[in-house]
Amino acid sequence: MPQLSPYRRLFRLPGARAFTAGNLVARLPMGMFSVSAVVMIAGARGSYALAGAVTATGLAATALVAPWIARLVDRHGQARVALPATAFAVLGSLSLLLCVRHGAPDWTLFASYAATATTPNTGGMSRARWSHLLAGDAKALHTANSFEQAVDELCFMLGPVLAAFLCGTFFPEAGTLVGAVLLMTGMVLFTARRATEPPVRTRIPGDAPLRAPGIPPLLAVCLAMGGVFGATEVVTLAFADAQGQQAAAGIVLALQAAGSCAAGLLYGTVKPTGPAAARLPWCVAAMTGLLTLPLLAAALTGSLVLLAAALLIAGMATAPTMVTTMTLVQERTPAGRLNEGMTLAVTGLLGGIACGSALGGWTVEHLSPTTGYALPVTAAAVALALSLATASNRFTKILTHH
Repeated sequence: MPQLSPYRRLFRLPGARAFTAGNLVARLPMGMFSVSAVVMIAGARGSYALAGAVTATGLAATALVAPWIARLVDRHGQARVALPATAFAVLGSLSLLLCVRHGAPDWTLFASYAATATTPNTGGMSRARWSHLLAGDAKALHTANSFEQAVDELCFMLGPVLAAFLCGTFFPEAGTLVGAVLLMTGMVLFTARRATEPPVRTRIPGDAPLRAPGIPPLLAVCLAMGGVFGATEVVTLAFADAQGQQAAAGIVLALQAAGSCAAGLLYGTVKPTGPAAARLPWCVAAMTGLLTLPLLAAALTGSLVLLAAALLIAGMATAPTMVTTMTLVQERTPAGRLNEGMTLAVTGLLGGIACGSALGGWTVEHLSPTTGYALPVTAAAVALALSLATASNRFTKILTHH
């Protein structure tokens, strides 16, 4: 197929297929662990509140630890840091499994799940390899970033479904156990491909990414976009539950990820026009506009089928927006600190997801699931305002400089 030729060219690079295969195996569990933990803990302890608190603690721990792990990866190399960090995280998952199974005190669940925060940013490490391999080829890097975003969406689409299947078909701990095995196996395969690993710099010049010009405003945009994802997930679960179709909620959310995955792959075949900073507000504007569709479907029809179709369409703006955002992070992050820069962006998203989930839960409980669909639109509008302000400030600085 002609439109896929950019991807064929991408994977002709020596070692590209091998490190991508390992990274795919390692990345799939990112969509499994949270669902597996909730099912396992709620089933054994009879408390969704406890399960939610444990997973929220893990999210908070990840937000604190992940940038530190990424900095170590940049300084000492992917294989040297990622393998032991992954092994520690896997031990945390296995500890959680054993503590739940043997009725250990609740605090052990929090401690065990917090230990999984050392899991390296596998997507960030893969993007760093593409940046190294494709240095100077902006078009090919755009295709690689689009592919990586599609992979993220695929993992978030398949991970929860696989986790629910394993926990429901075999035993409650099956999802966590399989996820841990996949994570460790994938990381071993990924880090074994040393030829494509970015070279380690003995001394990394420049400021930390957080102080780099243009990065803090991008993190604010990521925080707002995370609010979109967090609120959408909680509100959709509540909407389906209110209609007595809770089992269908996973399929509805998977359709949203499928729309984003398809859009990401298509976006990678299109040559981007203009700088990424100019494209970002347009992408976020499209996301804001399309997110009104689920709100209208819920408010005007109340149909879960129409809501699913609206989320499928709305999801198509996600990947182009995230690809453009990650491209900007790569452009603005100081040389030699790419893993740290991209992990900060992911941390911003995680923080937004946590806030969106909390606001979504409050809105659903005190108002209604239908009203809750106004939250993603609002969060996207905030992201749009931030991206426009950032673009305006940079344009003003360019004019002043000239």
